[in-house]
Amino acid sequence: MSGFYLPFLIIILVIAALLRDDFALTLIYLFLGAFLLGTWWSRKSLHQIEHTREMNQRAFYGEAIQVRQRFRNTGWLPVVWMSIRDKLPVELGVPSTFKYIISLGSYEKKDFHYTLYARKRGYYTIGPLSLSTSDILGFNEPIEVHGQEQNLTVYPKIIPFSSLEIPSRSPQGTLRHTQPIFEDPTRILGKREYVAGDSLRSVDWKATAVTGNLQVKLFEPSIALETMAFLNLNSDDYPSRHQIDSIELAIVIAASLANWVIGKKQTFGIRINGTDPFTANETSQTIPPRKGQAHLIRILETLARIQKTEKSSLNKLIQEQRYHLGWGTTLLVITGQVTDELIDELYQARRSGQNVVMILAGPVANVDDIRNRAEHFGISTVAIQNERAMDTWRL
Repeated sequence: MSGFYLPFLIIILVIAALLRDDFALTLIYLFLGAFLLGTWWSRKSLHQIEHTREMNQRAFYGEAIQVRQRFRNTGWLPVVWMSIRDKLPVELGVPSTFKYIISLGSYEKKDFHYTLYARKRGYYTIGPLSLSTSDILGFNEPIEVHGQEQNLTVYPKIIPFSSLEIPSRSPQGTLRHTQPIFEDPTRILGKREYVAGDSLRSVDWKATAVTGNLQVKLFEPSIALETMAFLNLNSDDYPSRHQIDSIELAIVIAASLANWVIGKKQTFGIRINGTDPFTANETSQTIPPRKGQAHLIRILETLARIQKTEKSSLNKLIQEQRYHLGWGTTLLVITGQVTDELIDELYQARRSGQNVVMILAGPVANVDDIRNRAEHFGISTVAIQNERAMDTWRL
């Protein structure tokens, strides 16, 4: 009972006791009855409300996410009034709270719609929803219940490429070399008709019997050429004035490269020195090279959640990983700063037979000097100052 009504009832009770007035006692009974009925009513009606929030929990950058809030009164007792509040991330272009006051009759349901805008990559929490009500006379403090939270993943922006002007050997897994690639007889890709020079050991006799023509098996190469990206999110390696924009640009570059390479049905992996709230490792995140759209989505989800870190060495990140990569693997190194130690590490990778392409993200000082030093060691360099610099690669 609120602070106003309790003193009021005490005063009436004192007056009734002194004057022995039946009217005053009747007022007390009425107020007490209203208080008990209002308390029971508000609690009962609130707990018979069912709520659902319907929305896509994954979205690409730039999409509009439609959200439907549904409220249903599952009982016969009407809800005289109910306050609705849903917490929303301001980064999605909406107010921080969705607010509404409604009433629901017996077994009535109401729907509300609003739109979230995927204007920034990230991993967001929608909610929790808060429902509150009280008796109509205001005798009680509002009673409140909370609904469940939902999460929304906004993938980073992807720039669709038609081609890549990456110098030297392309990161498509089709590197030219003189070393023979042996076939693995345990990994069959398909069949084709026999041509002169094919080994009889590769003939598929069952398929030959069915078709009436000699059929030979196609085997997958035993050496798979792949692409591994290294994304540097160490904040110290980006100029403080442009740090946020440069790091976001680096993530856009990584996501766009992953989309393009995997779209070419090639293998792509990535290693990032950043923090991910989904993992216990706070220094680096590694996704091994794989193919397919499911693998691409895994990469995009990681890039959506990933955050910058501090005092994490890119050189160590590359050194730990490159020993596990095969000959001919293309290393795409995305960073905002280049040191002599980094060039030395990439040179060692190149000497090991790996193709190295260094991508500078954001405004980088002395780009020409960096490019000349890198090319002296056979390391290709691409400078991308902003998204417009990638327009020549767009579809």
